[in-house]
Amino acid sequence: MSDRPLKHSITLHGHRTSVSLEDDFWQALQEIAALEGRPLAALAAEIDAARAPDTGLATAIRLHVLRHFRHKAS
Repeated sequence: MSDRPLKHSITLHGHRTSVSLEDDFWQALQEIAALEGRPLAALAAEIDAARAPDTGLATAIRLHVLRHFRHKAS
């Protein structure tokens, strides 16, 4: 695995885009989507819709992953 962000393609709201994430965050996002029984694109679209206008998508995804696993651990 790479510690450097890699570009990952995803479809949000019917449009292809890319997001640069480290492998660990990308895999964790896939795990969360699988645990919730929904497509990765649906989870990413929800994260995208909920983020503040001045927050990048990659940052919003990292924060979502962090909050998910923090909540799970408590």
